[in-house]
Amino acid sequence: MKHYNTLLLLFFSFNLFAQNDALHINQIQVIGSHNSYKKAIEDKLYTFLESQSDKMKSLQYDHISIPEQLDLGLRNLEIDVYLDTEGGKFANPKGLQFVEAQEDFDPNKDMIKPGFKVLHMPDIDFRSHYNTLEACLMAIKSWSDANPTHEPVFITLEAKDGDTNRFGTTPEAFTEAGFKKLDDALIAGLGRDKLITPDDVRGEHATLEEAVFNNNWPTLKASRGKFLFILDDAKAKRALYIKNHPSLKERVLFVNAEPGTPEAATLIINNPENETISGLVSKGYIIRTRADAGTKEARANDYKHFEDAKKSGAQIITTDYYLPSRFFESDYHISFKGKTYVRENPISSRQ
Repeated sequence: MKHYNTLLLLFFSFNLFAQNDALHINQIQVIGSHNSYKKAIEDKLYTFLESQSDKMKSLQYDHISIPEQLDLGLRNLEIDVYLDTEGGKFANPKGLQFVEAQEDFDPNKDMIKPGFKVLHMPDIDFRSHYNTLEACLMAIKSWSDANPTHEPVFITLEAKDGDTNRFGTTPEAFTEAGFKKLDDALIAGLGRDKLITPDDVRGEHATLEEAVFNNNWPTLKASRGKFLFILDDAKAKRALYIKNHPSLKERVLFVNAEPGTPEAATLIINNPENETISGLVSKGYIIRTRADAGTKEARANDYKHFEDAKKSGAQIITTDYYLPSRFFESDYHISFKGKTYVRENPISSRQ
């Protein structure tokens, strides 16, 4: 009887695993990190900046390294990238003119070299586990190679530029050529075989959105060991990335597209209280939302937005707090039941 029960348990365990692997990637829900690369603003600089503006409290968080996050089970990351075609644009943070640096900013002189840089805000919130996109992708790929059957990892990527800041630093504007370099960097850094691209999802359908409506997202089994990137922009940079690439043909990133457009597949709706999320998930879109923002929920120990995010069916839920804060007293940190970060989607897995 004991032998029979053991076989029965193995049978059900296998069936559950097989069933989960048969799910499409829009039929799961994952938790991940916001500004995943971020180190804390160093103490002396933070104290100085907070004395200038109470808004600095929204930046008082940090993360463990990305491989450590992935080891915990997080399956969403967010990376901010800046163009630095000539090199050196962000090599001397102006914030360090006001306080003495606690540690070397760029001991390997990576910021001098041309290429994409990874940081949150020039001159103020510049500490990163990975100064360059190349180094960040290398860390991700090494982890993936060591864990080849991992669930797919969704990565939102913000291509940052903008106006001159109060310290006189002007980020380099993204261009068509810059986005081509970004696509090439992602392929070079991870390998085409590790990427889920719009072409993969569109298949033989006329548009990417048509493929989404026909449940053409890959299965969990087919997506193990892979990454899906989403461009986090809804304005000019999105239009620039789509230009000459209808339905995102030959592009690497998905985009935060408007429903009803050929490129619509992934959407970013940061407010989990938005009542449209569940309906969009039911149609087949993949949605990113947030459980917390600006340290507000963590300081108040408030889980309402996390509960809203779970119920909404948004496939990607981001947080700054998979671990409690080390900067202020609060137990706020989120996970699914059993301290897990991946589960079947409460909306789309039933369809």
